[in-house]
Amino acid sequence: MSAQHHAKPTPVGGPLLNAVTLTAGVLILIMAAILAVRFFYGLGSVTNLNDGYPWGIWIVVDVMIGSAFACGGFSVAMLVYIFNKQEYHPLVRPALLASLFGYTLAGVAVIIDLGRWWNVWNMYWPWSANPNSVMFEVAICITLYIIVMWIEFAPTFFEKFSMNEAKRRLSKIMFLVIALGTLLPMMHQSSLGTLWVVLGQQVHPLWQTPLVPLLFLLTAIIMGYAVVLFESCVASSAYRRSIEMHLLTPLAKVMLGVVAAYLVARLADLLWRGVIGLAFAPSLEALMFWLETACFVAPFLLIGTESQRRNPARLFVAGIVIMLGGSLLRLNGFLIGYETVIGAETSGVNFRYFPSLTEILVTVGMFSLEVLGYVIITRRFPVLPREEAHA
Repeated sequence: MSAQHHAKPTPVGGPLLNAVTLTAGVLILIMAAILAVRFFYGLGSVTNLNDGYPWGIWIVVDVMIGSAFACGGFSVAMLVYIFNKQEYHPLVRPALLASLFGYTLAGVAVIIDLGRWWNVWNMYWPWSANPNSVMFEVAICITLYIIVMWIEFAPTFFEKFSMNEAKRRLSKIMFLVIALGTLLPMMHQSSLGTLWVVLGQQVHPLWQTPLVPLLFLLTAIIMGYAVVLFESCVASSAYRRSIEMHLLTPLAKVMLGVVAAYLVARLADLLWRGVIGLAFAPSLEALMFWLETACFVAPFLLIGTESQRRNPARLFVAGIVIMLGGSLLRLNGFLIGYETVIGAETSGVNFRYFPSLTEILVTVGMFSLEVLGYVIITRRFPVLPREEAHA
């Protein structure tokens, strides 16, 4: 696990006050004001949630999609420590930082979305816990993974404050922390897909399948690699650093291999269940299915060859397209392909849901918080490989 052949991480430096951080700060303040209203007056005061749609974008975007975006650390760590691809080691720490914020904020989003949020402690209380619940497994795994990631990232703080003894002691058990950091995301990402299975016939047949835990896990890995491509391109441009093409080019090839495996599994499942015909019906669900599928096919056209993968712009666009595809998969299953007709038949209420402006602003605020935290930590703590910066 040595990284002695790689450039040592170092703070980028530069001012913390700039257009990006100020904009992020304003959006975070708006989010805080909305959440203050939410906690005092309840979910109904700021959301369009109803009995037909108990989950809105705070769960689907902030938790389901946000945690998948945060799988960059897990995906890269799996390459480095499980498959012994040490050449990718310089990507571990920045990917882990993005994962750290993504998962921590996903955990916060769950509490925000709880109707009786003050009872959240029951989830961890042995006499209140329900070990037979899929949601319990997801909650415990995500909580443990957040703790594990903070421990994995702790050497960054130890280096900053010259806590060499603490770093030395932690390094003795780091193999165990890394093993847990690889196992836990596999468990809860597949369990997030199991939540979909539990919803039964309320999910459109194009997305409702016993294979969905595997599809969630594969797309989480793919989105993790896509986020690494995206984050590396953005960080290189923002900090005027040279882009690590010698790492991103082979990484993109690995990502394409996982995308191919996902597409084979996805299409084989539709054929095996005999529902592929629904993809050709004149419906919104069919349109969204093809948009989602196109996002997973497009990277083969963008970066299918070695020469294409050496183009930073193509890697950047391919990363965005993959992130969009994984997001659509989750949006389609949990919201767009969610069948509310069952509720309408039993209660006579035709449920509809579209996020309110306040819901959208909270989600934007959550992502802004992640951006602000990333900027502050990369500028002041050793995360990115050493290089002359022009901040």
